[in-house]
Amino acid sequence: MNRLKIRYITTLLFTITMFGAIYSQNTDSLKQYVEIAGLNNPGVIADFMTYKATLQKVPQAGAYQDPEFEIGFFLEPMELIGGKQVAQFKLMQMFPWFGTKKSAQNEAVYMAKIAFEKFRNTRDNLYLQVYTQWYVLCNLQQQLNNNRENKILLNQLEQLSMRKFSSSSTGQTTTYSSFPITKSTSSKTSSSRSSKMSEMTSMDKENTPASVQSSKTTSMSSSNSMSGEMSNKTSGGMSNVLRIQLEIAELDNNIESIISEMKAEKAKFNVFLNRSSDSEIQIPNTFAAIPFLFDTEKFITAIEEQNPMLSIINEEKNAYKAKTELDKKMSYPMFGIGLQYMLNNKTNMSAFAMGNMNGKDMVMPMVSVSIPLYRNKYKAQQRESKLLQQASKEKYADTYNQLTAELYQSKHMLDDASRKIILYKKQTELAKTTYNLIVQEFVAGKSDLTNVIQVQRQLLNYQLKASEAVANYNTMVASIQKLISFKNTEKNTNAIYYGNK
Repeated sequence: MNRLKIRYITTLLFTITMFGAIYSQNTDSLKQYVEIAGLNNPGVIADFMTYKATLQKVPQAGAYQDPEFEIGFFLEPMELIGGKQVAQFKLMQMFPWFGTKKSAQNEAVYMAKIAFEKFRNTRDNLYLQVYTQWYVLCNLQQQLNNNRENKILLNQLEQLSMRKFSSSSTGQTTTYSSFPITKSTSSKTSSSRSSKMSEMTSMDKENTPASVQSSKTTSMSSSNSMSGEMSNKTSGGMSNVLRIQLEIAELDNNIESIISEMKAEKAKFNVFLNRSSDSEIQIPNTFAAIPFLFDTEKFITAIEEQNPMLSIINEEKNAYKAKTELDKKMSYPMFGIGLQYMLNNKTNMSAFAMGNMNGKDMVMPMVSVSIPLYRNKYKAQQRESKLLQQASKEKYADTYNQLTAELYQSKHMLDDASRKIILYKKQTELAKTTYNLIVQEFVAGKSDLTNVIQVQRQLLNYQLKASEAVANYNTMVASIQKLISFKNTEKNTNAIYYGNK
């Protein structure tokens, strides 16, 4: 029973730990950063507030005109047949032509839709900026890792050169385990060679004539010149170490420069999220190209249906159409219904008194009609709306063509980045193999340090280019998604906006 309890508690703790790890990863994922940016960015919030403010114009457009109420007092009551008129009150309500209110509301609704599409366009631009900046940070992180890896290679090469230098000065051979290279066999030591040479020299001096001894002296001078060449090789080995240290110093400078650039780019990323510039950002150590399938016809259809720029122009065209109908309705007469009330006092002139009519207040219903006599004004308004509607059609066609051209340009850049990823990946693998081989040749004395450093630089260059190509590829994917609008992210953000705002 106790074992079962312990097993249950262990399983529970493991599950809680796993869920905590998953939650922390989701919190620091790119998707979470995009949602934070959509909810916190001041520019996006401002456009959303503008959209909500534009919605308030719909009930305003559908309201009747305010009624007019007039009050008039006589400083001296006016004598009438039925009394003295003291004051009069008049109330009038005007009504537009049938359907005018509905046309006005339609125009206001379309204007609100325009504001919403502008909000969507601002948010999509922000999302693209967040994606682009994220891939910039990932590229810098990858470049930082590549420089550090190459620094490790140079440190190993420095140790190898130091051992080679020390072995050449002592005449001994050591085994190098820093690189996958083959072991080299050494010759006999220089001490045994010198002892044998001294014995042979003493024997020759005893049994050899003077002419032969002079030739021997000449050979000894040549051996002295060989020892000088050996000293030059020793100094050359030390220069190799110094050259490697120069390369390491350059890599150190590159690393510090990348770290400084990352700080600036992180601050820029946090600006998009409306956070403190020093807020921590979790960047993955490695990143790869996003799996993406490009379908030209599908994307062109999606652009036409979902792109906010085209939606803005569509709603503008609908608004101008509704305005044309509104201008037509406004050119018709307006009707007014009112009531006039006259306050009368009794008169003292009995000759003109009319019995019960003396001093009686009067009520008079009223009807009014506006006469749109000057027609040129209304006709010009209708022509203006129709011309703007035609301009919207042409503007839609122009924007659609530009977006289509941008899609094909993005497709070209996407394919180019994809080819570069494959190329640089292949070149990186070949450079790694070449580097291992040339290090072996350097240890065996078949190649000099210049070739090793050149291959090492090529390796680093291909790694940096491969990282940049992946960042460009992912950025192009985000650009294409922006053309068709970020629908998946938009659904989540819309739910939060409409629920909390």
